[in-house]
Amino acid sequence: MTIERSEPGTTADERAMLDGWLKYHRDTLAWKCEGLTDEQLRTASVEPSNLTLMGLVRHMAEVEQGWYRNVMADEGMDPIYSSAEDPDGDFRLTEADTWAEAYATWQAEIEAANAVAGRFSLDDLSLGKHRRTGERFNLRWIHTHMIEEYARHNGHADLLRERIDGNTGD
Repeated sequence: MTIERSEPGTTADERAMLDGWLKYHRDTLAWKCEGLTDEQLRTASVEPSNLTLMGLVRHMAEVEQGWYRNVMADEGMDPIYSSAEDPDGDFRLTEADTWAEAYATWQAEIEAANAVAGRFSLDDLSLGKHRRTGERFNLRWIHTHMIEEYARHNGHADLLRERIDGNTGD
């Protein structure tokens, strides 16, 4: 599979711009993982860090679920990989963890997030509240935060990919 990325139009309206940049950054993370083996995707950056490309994808699946399904839609979903006993479970990988599972889970959460977002306007307040702060957020804030979250982690993905096989890019 070849990942195609395209930036949103320079004159798009606000919703199209936010949706477009979020898609662009989601596609960027997929692109950074493209063509690697499970072993490479489980390769940590530098000791003692356990940061891996597969871990980033698993983390983003949980972030998508948390913000869109749990905060915006108040669906009350349990975390996919993490738990109270293992809050970093999304990053903690074993030989049994596969790209096929991580990617499918992430894509399913993106699809669910898009469905949730499609039910709300940018000004609509979330039905749920943030688990730590108790705050409610509008969809605009959540979209903007997700763009920031992906952009930050795509920087990590750049460095991880370069360490694995020397590939670099925006």
